[in-house]
Amino acid sequence: METRVVGVVGAGVMGVGVAQDLAQTGHRAILLDVSEAVLDRARADIEKAVRFHGFFAKTKGGPSQAEVMERITFTTDYAPFAEADFVIENATEKEAIKKTIYPVLDDVCPPHACFAANTSCISITRIGSWTRRPEQVLGMHFMNPVPLKPVVETIRGHFTSQATIDTALGMLRQMNKEGIVVNDFPGFVSNRVLMLTINEAAWEVMDGVASAEDIDRIFVTCFGHRMGPLATGDLIGLDTILYSLEVLYESYADTKFRPCPLLRKMVDAGLHGRKSGRGFFDYGAAAPAGPPRQVALSGI
Repeated sequence: METRVVGVVGAGVMGVGVAQDLAQTGHRAILLDVSEAVLDRARADIEKAVRFHGFFAKTKGGPSQAEVMERITFTTDYAPFAEADFVIENATEKEAIKKTIYPVLDDVCPPHACFAANTSCISITRIGSWTRRPEQVLGMHFMNPVPLKPVVETIRGHFTSQATIDTALGMLRQMNKEGIVVNDFPGFVSNRVLMLTINEAAWEVMDGVASAEDIDRIFVTCFGHRMGPLATGDLIGLDTILYSLEVLYESYADTKFRPCPLLRKMVDAGLHGRKSGRGFFDYGAAAPAGPPRQVALSGI
């Protein structure tokens, strides 16, 4: 079945990117969050992001900015999800928060609707157990920034049916993306490796092995990475990195996932990366035009 109406839970960085991408590729998106203030900020962020896209899209026969915005419904109420063919949940990477969402989706959404958890570490099998339709639950780990990333890590839980996987892959093709299907283990493929790398880079900063700038420069210049691990952590959000490491540490009971004390201290200090203006690098009041400036961390 073709997916046309998609509910998006959570209007943070990921939810905004998902809703924008859906609207740009012809879907109707229903973006939900807890307050009008959050939704107003999300609306402004999407308008800003699609302004550039819309200018060039008109010359190529694509949707204008106005057309993209008309396809997005902003709401604090789950009721519009009664029309959703598919739901992508992007709530904070905290199990206690996510667990409250799925029973409501179960009650509101039509029986055919599939639920995708946009999570980096939490078990898809466990999330499926919070619903009456575990065979229709899967993971879809979008990468940031969503509209620019061509691949989505797609996670099969223990009960996820092949029909659900096929529906998800079909929707991703409609979004001009490829889904790579992996099995359900904490961290899946990408974050089981990436969180270790970012965490170890934070340890190196704390231990005085090298500066954040030099650590990232080694990864960019020696390994050909487009972005170093610490700038990547800033982009994702250091609070999200910390929550993911805590889930991995608890899930595997393996000390290799123990969060770096410096990382925890930075999160406590509100240095969450790009979204707060400071993390391992200083971004000022807005995203910088050039490379980020390194933050002096000795006083943290």
